[in-house]
Amino acid sequence: MNTLRQAAQEYLNLRRCLGFKLKEAGNALPSFVTFMEQHRAPYVTQALALAWAQQPLNAQPANWAKRLSFVREFARHRSATDPRTQIPAPSLLPFQPKRAHPYLYSDDEMRRLLRAALQMPYRYERGALRPWIYHCLFGLLSVSGMRLGEARNLELQDVDLTSAVLTIRGAKFGKSRLLPLHASTCKVLADYIARRNRHWAGRAVSSYLFVSSQGNRLDFADIHRTFYALSRQIGLRRVSGSHGPRLHDMRHNFATRALLHWYQSGEDPERRLPILSAYLGHVHVEDTQWYLNGAPELMREAMRRLEQHWENRP
Repeated sequence: MNTLRQAAQEYLNLRRCLGFKLKEAGNALPSFVTFMEQHRAPYVTQALALAWAQQPLNAQPANWAKRLSFVREFARHRSATDPRTQIPAPSLLPFQPKRAHPYLYSDDEMRRLLRAALQMPYRYERGALRPWIYHCLFGLLSVSGMRLGEARNLELQDVDLTSAVLTIRGAKFGKSRLLPLHASTCKVLADYIARRNRHWAGRAVSSYLFVSSQGNRLDFADIHRTFYALSRQIGLRRVSGSHGPRLHDMRHNFATRALLHWYQSGEDPERRLPILSAYLGHVHVEDTQWYLNGAPELMREAMRRLEQHWENRP
């Protein structure tokens, strides 16, 4: 029989082959196995799993619950080959994470954000492309519903302006998909790429669509810092506030507007939801259905349609 360490590695390899990235679980499970080895425990027990999960003692309950969930999933897998395995009960360390309430940007707010991006100052010539980078990046996020990581990973070869299609490669769960683009979006992308080519002419630069002043792929932290600074500048966030609209809310905004358009044009949103789900790269339609509760406008349209249904009944 495999050791617990071998079993944990096999479990991680199997899940990754299925498309799961398991970044957190990949770090947590080897730590759990080390903890079990220190206690000379050859199989998973609920008591030891609970003791490991509640480390460190000053951590948030959400972190404890997450750590225990990693062990629980592994224990389910391990129990098939080692019947001594105890699967931690779901009632242990219960924690229901709250979804952040999405912020729905108005057209005026998006215009002001994009205008502020173009007006960003730069000190050296190598930073001359930066305003256009963020103008194009934030604009693309707002009209495509892409995840930030997907936009950040775009390469020049993924942009087909002739066919008006973006290729999203290796997204969540390792899936790839094609995103059709509106002609106006293609025009902005073409202008940005032309500026990018002129800016880097004769110099080494990575193949990523959005690059830093050093020619490398944009850094996540820098993207967020820039967004927060611009948001405070135009009044979307308070100057000293740590909360407010997020970049990810642009994805919610896109989905909400698509659903609202279907309602207002007489379409059946429930029947068209799988299309939106595929476009957004969701694995389950249920992940997309959550957007139905994301905006008062959607709830009003749903209620209006329900009232019409009852009024038209014989």
